[in-house]
Amino acid sequence: MRLLLSNDDGYLAPGLAALHRALQPLGEITVIAPEQNCSGASNSLTLWRPLSVYTGANGFHFLNGTPTDCVHVALTGMLEYKPDLVVSGINNGQNMGDDTLYSGTVAAATEGFLFGVPSIAFSLVHKNWAHLDDAARVAADIVGHFARRPLPGHTLLNVNIPNLPYEALGEWRVTRLGKRHPSQPVIRQTNPRGEPIYWIGASGEAFDASEGTDFHAVAHGCVSITPLQLDLTHTQMLPTLREWVHGRGSAH
Repeated sequence: MRLLLSNDDGYLAPGLAALHRALQPLGEITVIAPEQNCSGASNSLTLWRPLSVYTGANGFHFLNGTPTDCVHVALTGMLEYKPDLVVSGINNGQNMGDDTLYSGTVAAATEGFLFGVPSIAFSLVHKNWAHLDDAARVAADIVGHFARRPLPGHTLLNVNIPNLPYEALGEWRVTRLGKRHPSQPVIRQTNPRGEPIYWIGASGEAFDASEGTDFHAVAHGCVSITPLQLDLTHTQMLPTLREWVHGRGSAH
């Protein structure tokens, strides 16, 4: 396989290095990741300045932009071939439920998906890198399984792995995204010049963690695998909206 590997924690992140080591037996790997941590960057593209690609001492390519920039540049100008799979991660912390809307890890995989390349995002549930090598082993298992049995059609998978020893991890569970409560309020502080500054508050607690969700799976020590799609159309609302638009004419 030819694999394109990226992340949102930056090219020096332990999760990227562990994933690279684990995936090496599976094929040829090209790494391009952000120069800096870009957590929460979502699917942003840098359009207001040019981008530069460098090569770090670890042999990884890095770019002064976002995770989406990395995959976009690789697929449209840097690589001379189309990879078989885009792999993103391993993220330092979960990307479940509403997190996927903000996640740079998921965004890197999404960019591959948009260009017709099967893509998988991997995240560790807790932010302490505990059992990172075990998570990387799981990631290699999933990628290897995909290589042997590719999924039909477009593939975009979001995988969350509990911080547990490999032998203690439960089964792979196919899940849907759960739902969080709204985020905590911003934290207001004052800078040295007496001006107000704001820190984005912590994510809300799980609101829908029922059976079948990603939250439920990892809470029971299982690996959560969620298939994602990008069609944001609210199809159930289409009939109501058509009626609403039609009603506008009768009001005049």
